[in-house]
Amino acid sequence: MGSAPTRSEVLFLFRSLLRTARQFTDYNIREYAKRRTVDAFRHNRRLSDPAEAATAFAEGKSQLEVAKRQAVVYSLYAPRVKSVMEMN
Repeated sequence: MGSAPTRSEVLFLFRSLLRTARQFTDYNIREYAKRRTVDAFRHNRRLSDPAEAATAFAEGKSQLEVAKRQAVVYSLYAPRVKSVMEMN
């Protein structure tokens, strides 16, 4: 595997995952994606081995691509009514 990702690359991936999570129209899925992102980054925060960090970074990038595709699919079948959690 390649070298360990830099701090700026990791932060860019983190922000991209959160930005993609905001694209989900369904409240439950949007919140799950945000929670999953934060939990995964907290879990991998203390990785010191460059190979493990590179593997975790690559997994994060693949999850970003999946999330982007899923956001598009979910937008095609978005519910017409907002969730109770989203009503003012």
